[in-house]
Amino acid sequence: MNWTLTICLLLGAVVIGWPTGKARERLRRQRWCLPAGLFARPHRTVVVAVGGIAGLGMAGGGPVAAVIAGAYSGLAGRALLRRSARRQEGVARVAALDGLSALAADLRAGLPPAARAVAPLTSDRIGRLTSSVWQLAERTGAPAADLVERIEADARAADRAGAKASAQAAGAQATALLLAGLPIGGIGLGVAIGADPLDVLLHTPIGAACAIGAVVLQSGGLLWAERLAR
Repeated sequence: MNWTLTICLLLGAVVIGWPTGKARERLRRQRWCLPAGLFARPHRTVVVAVGGIAGLGMAGGGPVAAVIAGAYSGLAGRALLRRSARRQEGVARVAALDGLSALAADLRAGLPPAARAVAPLTSDRIGRLTSSVWQLAERTGAPAADLVERIEADARAADRAGAKASAQAAGAQATALLLAGLPIGGIGLGVAIGADPLDVLLHTPIGAACAIGAVVLQSGGLLWAERLAR
């Protein structure tokens, strides 16, 4: 049982993917979308959850069930982490765009910008452009309000284009999920006609090879579909 859980934990870590560089720093700053402190380290929490689910699979169906449960729970945890990260990025971007709009309005009214507004609003392209505006305005006397408004308009246009692209890619992702769920229907059909497909898949060498092979192919297909959509 110990070696099975170890394999499942490693599988979950590989499937989920450990963050590096800016992604790690972003996850360190964010507080997750659930109660504060409950998931202060979301990646570690998901890996532990994958191990727990794999343990339940081991207790209920043996090593093959543990591997299958670990793989699918790892995919689900990975999707949850990515969804949370996208949500955090969206909130930060909306706040940055609102800050740009308020900053442009203050500049139009002749009010001096606050010290926090002069600093880059975010660490992405919007922040770099905003920082460049002040350098350009100080060196050339260019109207900072016009430049800030142009940055905001460009960012909102990019967001609209991204939303359209995401809507177009949603169909392909839904198709991939539907295809991934078809084997469940096949197992249900086998049970309905009086066969015992779970016993074959979980407790025979040929069935175990088919089940693990299916999990590998499905995981690869889902990850590839996600890559194509992105």
